[in-house]
Amino acid sequence: MSAKYNVIIQKEENWYVAKCIDNNIASQGKTIEEAIKNLKEALELYYEKAS
Repeated sequence: MSAKYNVIIQKEENWYVAKCIDNNIASQGKTIEEAIKNLKEALELYYEKAS
C-alpha cells in the first residue's frame, strides 16, 4: 500500500526534522534522507496501531 503525505523538513542545529503536516507526526535524522526514512517508519507504526 502506498500513500502520499505533505512533509516539511527543517534543519535544527545538527539534526534534520521531518514533520508530516497531515497528522502532526515528526522524526529526525542526521541527514535529510535519514529523517525521511525515520518519518516513514514512524508513520507506519502510527497507522499500524490505529487499525
